[in-house]
Amino acid sequence: MKTPHWQDAAAHYVKRLSYSLRLEEIIARDADPALPVEERKIREGALILKQTRPDDILICLDEGGKNLDSRAFADFLSRLAASGKTPCFAVGGVYGLAADVLHSVAHTLAFGPMSFSHELARVILLEQLYRAERILAGSGYHH
Repeated sequence: MKTPHWQDAAAHYVKRLSYSLRLEEIIARDADPALPVEERKIREGALILKQTRPDDILICLDEGGKNLDSRAFADFLSRLAASGKTPCFAVGGVYGLAADVLHSVAHTLAFGPMSFSHELARVILLEQLYRAERILAGSGYHH
């Protein structure tokens, strides 16, 4: 993340999540900007797939994914935890995720029909992870 206010917002939710969850962020570097867009997406996608572990369940964030409200998202995460799988979320770069990545995962989620910058999408994801954790803990954060 390059923009200071997105860095600060992400750090805020990472800190809140650190009290109750083990959170690991892996940042895949953008591919060479001189490459054609599809080649960039393919290379970035290969790097994302390479960095996932066998016990991870990769969940892609894409505008064409399934929309869940916050309670449904919390339930989704609860079911994943019960299965013993570790959720691993992929937020694409400036051009999104490669088709082979999107087609190779079990779950693709969206934050509604609008597109967001990858920096903002990351902050939204972190806030929703925190909100889901609070819902599952029975706190009053979500009302």
